[in-house]
Amino acid sequence: MKVDTMRAIDKWVGIPLCLLVSPVCWLVDLLRGNRKQSPDTRRTLFIELSEMGSAIIADPAMRKLHHEGRAELYFAIFAQNYKSLTLLNTIPRANIFCMNARNLFRLIADVFRFMVWCRSKRITTVIDLELFSRFTALLSFFSGARSRVGFVSYHDEGLYRGKCINEGVRYNPHVHVAVNFVSLVNKALGLFDNPYATMPVSSRELKIASAIIPAQAVDSVKEKISLLLHNWHDESIVLLNVNASDMLPQRRWPPEYFAQVARQLLTSWESIVILATGAAAESEYVQQVVDEVDHPRCVNAAGVFAFEELPALYSISCCMLTNDSGPAHFAAVTPLKVFVLFGPETPALYLPLGNAEPFYLGLPCSPCVSAANHRKTGCATRPCITGIWPEWVARRMHVYLKEQLAEEPVVAG
Repeated sequence: MKVDTMRAIDKWVGIPLCLLVSPVCWLVDLLRGNRKQSPDTRRTLFIELSEMGSAIIADPAMRKLHHEGRAELYFAIFAQNYKSLTLLNTIPRANIFCMNARNLFRLIADVFRFMVWCRSKRITTVIDLELFSRFTALLSFFSGARSRVGFVSYHDEGLYRGKCINEGVRYNPHVHVAVNFVSLVNKALGLFDNPYATMPVSSRELKIASAIIPAQAVDSVKEKISLLLHNWHDESIVLLNVNASDMLPQRRWPPEYFAQVARQLLTSWESIVILATGAAAESEYVQQVVDEVDHPRCVNAAGVFAFEELPALYSISCCMLTNDSGPAHFAAVTPLKVFVLFGPETPALYLPLGNAEPFYLGLPCSPCVSAANHRKTGCATRPCITGIWPEWVARRMHVYLKEQLAEEPVVAG
């Protein structure tokens, strides 16, 4: 299903369902005596269906619960986003439930399959990582778990979810999403007993794990690069991720801006090559940028590398310039320097947890997407992202390349 279709269903079907189910939630919790129960995180299910990057951002929170709560971890996610969980393998593959969202009928069928699966796993706690999705709130209740932890609204920062969540945490729009995720875990562990996240979260708790990269994966990536660039002899690799997901296409920096930066870098540095990456479905869009660059050391690599090969690619690359999208977060599991372009969202909330540096204008209208509006904006002009000039980006990347390559550019940037 298309993103807008899922949003419409979540609103027009989700609100009435949450309203109807809420009395049942209240009655079930009353009969169970949930308020008298101590936290039971032995078998905890995390739900994050729609965003691959969020599965990476949530990893420190999941590891904290596994370590401090001695919890066996489970995860529910849309099938098309499943691979994001394989980068760090925090969740055993047998403990991942993949939900099919190709059409409404498959989705409904998978809801019933989900209910059976949760009861077979004897889930004790659910932590809903989605920002106010009514669908995932309903799934939390349908799981049968006694404790259902998730975000609740505050000062209109959030959407109606009824009583499906019985251990609510006030979403804080002023701190990083990773901090909010850890706060959900702290709530599940019983570290505070009110809706406010009064337990401080340290920077140490937000440290992301590193991916284990097999040597054969690196060899495979190098072989593919050699096929793309026949004269490649281990020159430094600069990656461009020019696309962004359909979840929020307003995050896309203009493709001609990417091309302009690429031309400046290639003109100044003879010791670099540029790979424009992306999924196979994005190849045509990526090719537009490569055609505009029109340089033998810039090639279209969309669809060339398997998802499992991305950490290996990132590990041998020098840096990446990317929109605010999944690859920025995937790279966080490696030491790769990532330059991230932010516009309708803010790095204060979504900066990747790895070696990332944002380009962000911080206009008064930005961020214009939030939990309160289901991360949807009607802005057509996008000055927050189109106003980031290629010259600024190229100048900063010149400085970084000079530091890393230990040489002077052929043409000063």
